[in-house]
Amino acid sequence: MRCVNRLTAVVFVSILVGSACSSNSDSSQSPPTTVDHPPAQFVSGPCAQTPTPVPMLDGARCGELTVPLQRTKSDDKTIRLAVATIPSKTQPPTKVPLVVLTGGPGQDALASPPLNPDVPLNGDRDVILMGQRGNLTSSIKMACPEIDKFAISRLGLVYDAKTTGDTYVQAVKECRDRLAPGVDFTAFNSTDSAYDLIDLRKALKIDKWDVFTHSYGTDLGLIYLRMDAPAIEAIAFDGVTPPSVAALGWTWASVKQAFDNMIKACEQQPACKERYPDLGATFIRLVGELEKNPVTTMVDDTKVVIDGGKLLAWFTPVATHLPVDFPAQIDALDHGDPGPVARSMVMAFGNPEGIGFLAWGMTLSIWCSEWVPFESLDDQLQKANDAFPQFPDSVKAQAPQLPFLREACAAWNVPKAPDSIRDITESDVPSLVLSGSYDGQTGPVWGDYIAKNLSQSVVAVVPGAAHGVYAEPCGAEIIASFFDNPTKPNTSCEDSTPLPTYSIAPPR
Repeated sequence: MRCVNRLTAVVFVSILVGSACSSNSDSSQSPPTTVDHPPAQFVSGPCAQTPTPVPMLDGARCGELTVPLQRTKSDDKTIRLAVATIPSKTQPPTKVPLVVLTGGPGQDALASPPLNPDVPLNGDRDVILMGQRGNLTSSIKMACPEIDKFAISRLGLVYDAKTTGDTYVQAVKECRDRLAPGVDFTAFNSTDSAYDLIDLRKALKIDKWDVFTHSYGTDLGLIYLRMDAPAIEAIAFDGVTPPSVAALGWTWASVKQAFDNMIKACEQQPACKERYPDLGATFIRLVGELEKNPVTTMVDDTKVVIDGGKLLAWFTPVATHLPVDFPAQIDALDHGDPGPVARSMVMAFGNPEGIGFLAWGMTLSIWCSEWVPFESLDDQLQKANDAFPQFPDSVKAQAPQLPFLREACAAWNVPKAPDSIRDITESDVPSLVLSGSYDGQTGPVWGDYIAKNLSQSVVAVVPGAAHGVYAEPCGAEIIASFFDNPTKPNTSCEDSTPLPTYSIAPPR
C-alpha cells in the first residue's frame, strides 16, 4: 500500500567513460572553472537530527563532510553536509558501497531516504546517504516555510488565477529576502552537488561504488556520471528527469502517458468499462467545465476550490499514486459530488507537518537556473498542446505541478546555468532505467530517452506504479537484483505484476 506521507513528499512535488554531446544547446558556454581548495574533510559524529525518526538510520555510522561553498571562488567559505552509512549486514562487506541520491530538488536523503525497508539493499554492502547542500541536514538550510504555507492555502484558491500566482510570487520573495543576507544562491546547483559526491567518495577513501538515483536524483546522477564515471560500477535511475530536457513543457509528456495508461486500464477491465465507459472524455470535459466554473466545497474546516488546473494538478501525483478510486472519484465529481476528490487533495496537499521539510531555496535555485531559462514560452505551450489540445488555454499555460514558475524565477533571480548543464550523458557503465506505467511526474518516455545513450542499460517499466517505483515490491526487487547482477538483473516481475483493479461505485 502506498504511504500517504511519501505521497505528500513526492508531490513536488534521481567525464571519462561517460562522454557528453550537445542536446538542445550549442554548448558554447563551458562549465565554470573551479579553483583549488583544501581537500574535503569527513569527521565522524552523531547522526543528523530529522523531523521524525528514520528507523533505518539506527546503528548507522554518521558524520559531516565539509566542502567548499563555491568552487569557482578562492575564498575559504565552506558548507557541512550530513552523511550516514547504513552498515552491511554481512561483515566485512563483500560488495562495493552504494550511494543514494534522492529527489526534489530539495528533499533530504537522511530525513526521507528513497529506500524500501522491505527489500533492504545493505545485505552485503554499505549504503551511504548524504544530505545535499542547502537541504534539511546541511549547515546552510534553504527551507521556505513561506512557500509551504502558501501551498496549503492554495487549496482554497483558484489554481490558475493571476491573483494565486501573485500570492505565490510574494511568498517566494519573502523567502528570498529572508535568506539573502546569509546565502550565496549561486552555490546551490547540480554541478556543485556532483562535486560534493566526488569529495565524499574520496574523503571516505572509496575507489568504486554503485549509485542509486530517484527523481531529481536522476538529473544529478546523469551529471555526476559525466564527471566521475570510472568510479561507478553500476547506476540505477528510478523516475527519470533528464537534465538535457527538464523544464516546464517537459512535464506534459509524463502526465499524458500516465493518463492514457490509466484510461486504457479501465477499458481493459470489464466492470470499469461498463460502469465508466467514457472515463477519459469525462475527465477532459471536466477540466474545461471546472476551469470555466470552479466548484467550492469544505473538507472539515478546509476550503477547497476545484477548477480545471487544480483537477489536473490532483491527477498528476495523487490519482496516479492512489489509482484504485480514480474512476469513481471522477464519476462522483461529474455527478455533483466533489467530496472524494477534495478529500484526497487535502490529504496530499494540506499537511502542515510538511512545513519547512523541503528546501525550496535549493529547489528554486536549480529550477530557475538549469530548467526554466532553456525553454521558450512558445515551446512550453506547444508541448501542452501536443499532450492535451482540448484543454483551455489557461490550463495549458501552467505546467503540471509547476504553476507560475516563470514568475517565481523572476523573483528568485539567479543567473542562467552554463549551457553544458543540458548536455546529454553517454556512458557504457551498467545502468538500470526504471519507470512506473502510472508515473505522471517522470514517465517511462523519459526512461526510454536516456537509455538510448546508455549502451549497457536495462529498461524496466512496472505496471501500475507511480512516481517512486522503489516503494513498490516489484520495483524494489528489480533494484536489488540489478545491484546484485548489473549485467543481467531479474526483471520478470515486470511481466507478472497485475494492474490495480479499479473500485466500482454503485450507480447514481
